[in-house]
Amino acid sequence: MKVVYIASPYTVGDVAANVKRQIDIASHLMNRGFCPIAPLLSHFIQIQHPRPYENWIEIDFELVRRCDVVLHLRGVSDGADREVAFAKKIGKPVVYAIHDISTNGGESQ
Repeated sequence: MKVVYIASPYTVGDVAANVKRQIDIASHLMNRGFCPIAPLLSHFIQIQHPRPYENWIEIDFELVRRCDVVLHLRGVSDGADREVAFAKKIGKPVVYAIHDISTNGGESQ
């Protein structure tokens, strides 16, 4: 099963709407047979046990290392932009739409 990291806005705009959007995309990915990594679920940890921003980025980079492909959702986000730049730096494929993810490789051919 291909692991897909979802990089998307969190703090710019409505945080609750941003988290819901990523949860909805994660569910759609699951329906298509992928294993999503939805880092915005950490929102619920942050509420109960706040951590510094850079600690979350460090954790996100580790998750990016372990995925097969990064799905970058549209929107303004320094964090998502950093995750995408890191993914490209370490050679992970980055796509911008779910239909661009193949079931057997990184990007659709």
